[in-house]
Amino acid sequence: MKKAIPKEFIGEFIGTFIIVFLGCGSVAVSTLFGSHQGLFQVAAVWGIAVTLAIYVSRALSCAHLNPAVSIAFVVAKRLNPDKLLVYLLGQLSGAFFAAVVLYGIFSGSIANFEFANSIVRGSPESVRTAMMFGEYFPNPLSSAAMAGVSNFNAFLAETVGTFLLVFFIFMLTEGCNIGRPALGIAPIFIGVAVTVIISVIAPLTQACLNPARDFGPRLFSFIAGWGDIAIPGPRGGFFSVYILGPIVGGILASIVFTKTIERLMKDKHKKGGECGCEKD
Repeated sequence: MKKAIPKEFIGEFIGTFIIVFLGCGSVAVSTLFGSHQGLFQVAAVWGIAVTLAIYVSRALSCAHLNPAVSIAFVVAKRLNPDKLLVYLLGQLSGAFFAAVVLYGIFSGSIANFEFANSIVRGSPESVRTAMMFGEYFPNPLSSAAMAGVSNFNAFLAETVGTFLLVFFIFMLTEGCNIGRPALGIAPIFIGVAVTVIISVIAPLTQACLNPARDFGPRLFSFIAGWGDIAIPGPRGGFFSVYILGPIVGGILASIVFTKTIERLMKDKHKKGGECGCEKD
C-alpha cells in the first residue's frame, strides 16, 4: 500500500511556496518594472505573504514555513524531532518550486532586462537579476556606501533579525503569554513583525530570515544559468550569512524564551504545565 505524503510536508510546502512566490515576485517586479517604490512596499508584500501563508497552512502543519523556526521549536521542545526532516523538506521543496514558477512567468522579462542592460548571466553584473531569487550582501540596490558590509556584519544582521522574528513568534503564539493576541489574528502580527524587520535589515542583506527562502531559489538560479554568482556568490558567505545566521538567531531566541521569559511569565501568573504549540 502506497504511503501517504505527510500532511505536515504538504502544509509546509504550500505555505513556503506562497511566501517565496509572492515575496520574490515583489522583488522581481520591482527590479524588472520598477513596480514598487521604496523598501517598505516590498517589505509589506513579504509580511502579507507570510500572514496569508500561515492562514493557509496551519491546519496541515504548525505553519513554521522556515527552517530556523522549526529548529528553534525542536530546541524548545515544541516540535517532535522526528518531524523535523519532513518540515525542512516541505519548506525547501516549496521554496524551490516557487522559484521555478516565478522564472517560468518572468523568464522573457528577465532576458529583456539583461539584454537592455548589457548583463551577461553568470557575470558579476548579473547579481542584479540573481537577487530576484537568492540574496546578497550588500544589497545590490543599496548605495555605494553600503559596500562596507562585511561577512560578519551580514551574519550579525541575519542572526539578530531572525532572533527577533522567532522571539516574536514565541511571544505571539505561546499559551503562557496572557498578553498574546487571539489565535485567529496572531498571523497578522507575525506578518507585521516580518515587515518591520525587513524594513531595517534589507538594506544590508536583503533580509533573508529564512534559510529555505534563500537556498531554494538560490539553487534554482544556480541551475538556471547564474552559476557561481548564485553559489557561492560574488563574495561567498551565503552559507554563513543566509543559512547559519538565521538558524543561530532562531536557536538563541528559543533559549532566551524558554529559559528566561517563559519562566518569568509562569512565575508571575502562577500557571503550571507546559506552554506550547504542539505536544506530539
